[in-house]
Amino acid sequence: MSSVNQEEEELPANHTGPKGVINDWRRYKLDSVDQTVPQKKRELLRQMSNPRDDDKERQNRKMSAQEYELIQEEDERCLKRYRKQCMQEMHERLSFGPKFECVHELESGEAFLEVIEKEHRLTLVVVHIYQHGVKGCEQMNSCLDCLAAEYPTVKFCRIDAVATGAAERFSSEVLPTLLVYKAGELLGNFLAITKHFNEEFFATDVEGFLNEYGLLSEKEFSACADDEDDAGEVE
Repeated sequence: MSSVNQEEEELPANHTGPKGVINDWRRYKLDSVDQTVPQKKRELLRQMSNPRDDDKERQNRKMSAQEYELIQEEDERCLKRYRKQCMQEMHERLSFGPKFECVHELESGEAFLEVIEKEHRLTLVVVHIYQHGVKGCEQMNSCLDCLAAEYPTVKFCRIDAVATGAAERFSSEVLPTLLVYKAGELLGNFLAITKHFNEEFFATDVEGFLNEYGLLSEKEFSACADDEDDAGEVE
């Protein structure tokens, strides 16, 4: 075996650089071949994925149209799975802090101050100040329930205006109110926020409004689209 081939053989799977990425991809292709695939097909895929095979006869003969279509089809499926795996790994490396996934009810002004001052400095805190019977408050609560599930690293909270201890500052005219904090700093103060929406509004409307101010982080990585594509390929 030549020194070049020996170097490729010994190259670790997590090696960086073009050669390392290519070898990672080759290993992933070979490992991901479904064991239910007929032996002849698996062998063909193994040979076409392995550049170190010294079978000159196989290398010199022309590939049939059927073999080419087979390899191309398998390449596309493997590439999609490999890309999904890389995206998930990248997301795990970049993820930080706790996950919340629901709206937290704050029972007092002290709890309100604590969540602002003591939460992780990289955590975005969205607080809804509401009051029962005020138009739009119940609907806003429903919208935030949806957004909390879609943005689990954002801490969504709600508190009754009376419980804040400053009910005179939060009269029905300024409710519902959304306050947005990060590292103890007030980033957004949206009084009577429903005036920005139609009479009937949804979570996507609130999401779009907050995104206009660049307040929401990226959603959690979702493989739903790729899963649907994979499902469509099942024969």
